[in-house]
Amino acid sequence: MSRRYPIVSVTGSSGAGTTSVMRTFKQIFRREGVDAAFVEGDSFHRYDRAEMKAAMRDAHDRGDHAFSHFGAEANLFDQLEELFRTYGETGTGKVRKYLHDDVEAAPYGQEPGTFTPWESLPPDTDLLFYEGLHGAVVTDGVDIARHPDLKIGVVPVINLEWIQKLHRDKASRGYSTEAVTETILRRMPDYVNYMCPQFTHTDVNFQRVPVVDTSNPFIARTIPTADESMLIIRFRDPHGIDFPYLLSMLHDSFMSRPNTIVCPGGKMDLAMQLIFTPMIMRLMERKRAASVG
Repeated sequence: MSRRYPIVSVTGSSGAGTTSVMRTFKQIFRREGVDAAFVEGDSFHRYDRAEMKAAMRDAHDRGDHAFSHFGAEANLFDQLEELFRTYGETGTGKVRKYLHDDVEAAPYGQEPGTFTPWESLPPDTDLLFYEGLHGAVVTDGVDIARHPDLKIGVVPVINLEWIQKLHRDKASRGYSTEAVTETILRRMPDYVNYMCPQFTHTDVNFQRVPVVDTSNPFIARTIPTADESMLIIRFRDPHGIDFPYLLSMLHDSFMSRPNTIVCPGGKMDLAMQLIFTPMIMRLMERKRAASVG
């Protein structure tokens, strides 16, 4: 953690909704005049798209049917921790981009599914904002969770997460239901061992829970909407959280535990604005005080 160079990390699996959370934070940063350095977790995968396919084939041939992007072998955990450490100390660090599609790849003259070269972050940013799979990972070799000043988990209940992944991968990537199901099964050990434990380290968790039947996600024709969901907001440390204010602003909400608010799913953006704007401003005040001192 750093007073002069704070770090915010948003953690969630693919399809969980971390991208929409990033959009909310961009609104906060723009409104409050915060210059953030954005880092995508995909850029810390170990392999590009072609290399990952080859690595998966090799893993399958040696009897490993659980090799996935969720696990340590497919990621550069040590380099991600090094980025967090060096940014917290100096306000800079080495990053690259993963080019997901033709639109992202065109400005670089590269193929989709490849990485750009490593380069230094721009100087004089106010904070680092990470969004990806592993913003709070702790293993025997790394402790990424100790570096961010604010850690946020985005965790739909598992059936909703699978529905969202099925619809996204079938619509945007042309996968069959069977292919997506195979991916879900292959990732499950790494999901249990690397994804789930992170949410014990996060400061605030957002979990969307449908109030419609999702009992068989593999035949669901539509993704439950925000209005068909409730939002569970859990604070790891409830001290300093103005729960009466949040309940008054988030209409039809209630507290299910001393550290947990339940509100309508459609209020997720508002809830994030209310919760994180003062948190970001406190980080900026702390940064200014450290700079003066």
